[in-house]
Amino acid sequence: MNFDVLIIGGGVSGMQCALILGSAKDKPFAIDKNIGIIAHQKSSHLQDALFNNVLGLSPKTLGKNILLEGKKQLSSLYPHIHQIENEKVLSVIKNKKGYQIKTNNNTYFSKIVIIALNYSKPFTIKGIETFIEPHQRANPIKDRIQLKNNNHLIKEGLYCCGTIAGWRSQFSIAAGSGASVATDILTLWNNNQPTKVHDKV
Repeated sequence: MNFDVLIIGGGVSGMQCALILGSAKDKPFAIDKNIGIIAHQKSSHLQDALFNNVLGLSPKTLGKNILLEGKKQLSSLYPHIHQIENEKVLSVIKNKKGYQIKTNNNTYFSKIVIIALNYSKPFTIKGIETFIEPHQRANPIKDRIQLKNNNHLIKEGLYCCGTIAGWRSQFSIAAGSGASVATDILTLWNNNQPTKVHDKV
């Protein structure tokens, strides 16, 4: 399957990125774009999280519920986005079409790839390992990693967001990072005209 954008990782940053991209479905520059998210990868840090300090979330919201509800929200509001489950990404290799993404079950091609995984070791995706460096904002004792990037861009067509982009492990920050990458891509599709997506009552 060929994609215009393929997100690897279904945690906070990856899911938020997918929701923003999905919400642009009626924009002329995004109407024909094929978007996917590989939601099954490493276990998310959300599994054990409890949230009291996130705007818009009810106190004592469980992280594991956010993971489930996020997938439901994405499929309900933006069913055109392909949610790929139960596949682990093995490699992301540059080619003429953009990038070849191999999983344990399939091979995909995408013009743009977004790495939205957490910052824990080990990081085993071939083709990306040369960009790994120590995390700049995490406690050194934790031995976390990030991918070398400039404002989320690793190199042409390859982005990262969330903790793997060097941000702290905080729900609001991860969501904002994913949203930022999504609007950068929408801007790219819109002939580099600064772009955002707002719904109105």
